Amino acid sequence: MLSYQHAYHAGNLADVHKHAALSWMLDYLRAKPKPLSYIESHAGRALYRLDAAEAEKTGEAAQGIAKVAGWFEAAHPYARVLAETRAAHGATAYPGSPEIAARLLRAEDRLHLAELHPQEHAALAAAMGGRAKVHRRDGLEMAVALTPPEPRRGLLLIDPSWEIKEDYRQVPQAIRRVAKKWPVGCIVLWYPILRDRPHAPMLRQLERDIPEAVRHEVAFPPARPGHGMTGSGLFVVNPPYGFHQQAQWLTARFATLAPQP
Repeated sequence: MLSYQHAYHAGNLADVHKHAALSWMLDYLRAKPKPLSYIESHAGRALYRLDAAEAEKTGEAAQGIAKVAGWFEAAHPYARVLAETRAAHGATAYPGSPEIAARLLRAEDRLHLAELHPQEHAALAAAMGGRAKVHRRDGLEMAVALTPPEPRRGLLLIDPSWEIKEDYRQVPQAIRRVAKKWPVGCIVLWYPILRDRPHAPMLRQLERDIPEAVRHEVAFPPARPGHGMTGSGLFVVNPPYGFHQQAQWLTARFATLAPQP
């Protein structure tokens, strides 16, 4: 949906879950000397300010990374990217997933980022500064078209706004097609856990299609009274070795938060 802007939600607890896991996976993948591809279907603007009016309006960052940054030791790749981003752009800067990928990957790696929203696309292109190929096209269509990529090793992140109900039908179709075309690719789907659980039928379909994939979910208190998101989920096809241990570690961290009302 072209009205969606992630600036209102940057740095929330769902971002912490998604970005910590993504950082770990990309750091693991780049440990091998072979180049890799990173593809992102719904990239956003890459750089956010947690003191911006949008972030302060929702208070989600205050209940998110501002509260739990201490979970991550300096050596964790998420903490490293946070520190680098703040050093480059100021203490209130927050990296979206394109910035995380650009900072963790190498010159020989290839980054393809899709964003349809005109202002977000312009901001994304400016933030990347030539570090990635920035596409203004439908992200799911791009993912199907570009796979299998060159280099073949790599990761696809699918992270829609989920404001369009059709996403819950179209995403499993796209993942099924990509997995068939790119059987060695790591496919990472992020989804929100909402009170009415619209993700449940989608996950049943995904687990029928790709039963060997890994599903990881964390719960957390709503960011504010009446907020419908109470958790964050990842569905990962071909997770890197050791992801299970990293997921368990994240589960333990999120379990320390106050229980949901």
